[in-house]
Amino acid sequence: MAIQRVAVIGAGTMGHALALVHALGGCSVKLYDSNPEVLMGASGMIEAACATLREAGTITAPQEQAALEQVALAGSLAEAVEAVDLVVEAVVEKADIKQIVFAEIDAHAPADAILASNTSYLDVFPLIPEARQSRAAIAHWYTPPYIVDLVDLAPGPRTAPQIIPALKALYEGFGKAPLVFKKLVPGYIANRLQAALNLECLRMIEEFGVTAEDIDFSIRHGLVERLAVLGHMRKMDYTGLEMVRNGIAGGTYQSPVNTGKARVLDRLIEDGRSGVRSGAGFFDYGGASAEELFQSRDLQLLKLKTQLQNLMGEEQ
Repeated sequence: MAIQRVAVIGAGTMGHALALVHALGGCSVKLYDSNPEVLMGASGMIEAACATLREAGTITAPQEQAALEQVALAGSLAEAVEAVDLVVEAVVEKADIKQIVFAEIDAHAPADAILASNTSYLDVFPLIPEARQSRAAIAHWYTPPYIVDLVDLAPGPRTAPQIIPALKALYEGFGKAPLVFKKLVPGYIANRLQAALNLECLRMIEEFGVTAEDIDFSIRHGLVERLAVLGHMRKMDYTGLEMVRNGIAGGTYQSPVNTGKARVLDRLIEDGRSGVRSGAGFFDYGGASAEELFQSRDLQLLKLKTQLQNLMGEEQ
């Protein structure tokens, strides 16, 4: 399923950036916004983002010029979606507005066009016209999408089986990192984790008097390096799942959420999968010794620490 012609509806914070992502991926893009000022400002935003990528060495000057030439501003939604393979919806997160936009897309886009919504948390499928259900999906990006590679892909209850693989292939071809959900998980993974972190940070400020500076200091010097190297679930394996379970159930920290039973951890530990030292936890470690695994982790952490210090400065 070839996808070459793309319409992006909504030219704001995400829309202009998604137009650039698809242009850099080699697609021809028509960009539309109902607000003429936002639409006219999008060109400058795209040019500025391109200049940043070129300055960082991510793209070359010819690639920048080619991408800019691939994006055209459309005078109407009907003009934008005419004869396209993919319509990317990136309008404001309000159900009533999205429903109106979907209806207009339905009225003017080709019958075989894929409709991909960038919604952050809405279940948009009930808002999409019946005729579009089989070719509708969620393709949710993180800002700025021309730098952050994660793309959440989720089908609706009646999405045809070829749609998600087609989007996955398209975005992998762009060098992105699509994550396919079997069904819609409201908020996806990264957004849900960010929401939980936001709530806990605010709770600590309110209840314990910690400062915003304290929180960012702890994240920068305690979490960032380990999460970047290991991810979170693998980090739990390295800590040891029994220790993780003890910290949840009876440690100094008590979650405001009911997680005390930690049944997933119980099952893994009962099966002898207590983490790196047992050879398996959430992940299998292929017979490597704990000493080898810890040494590999430590070397990666030291390399990353040096790079971060060079990037941010010793005082950061």
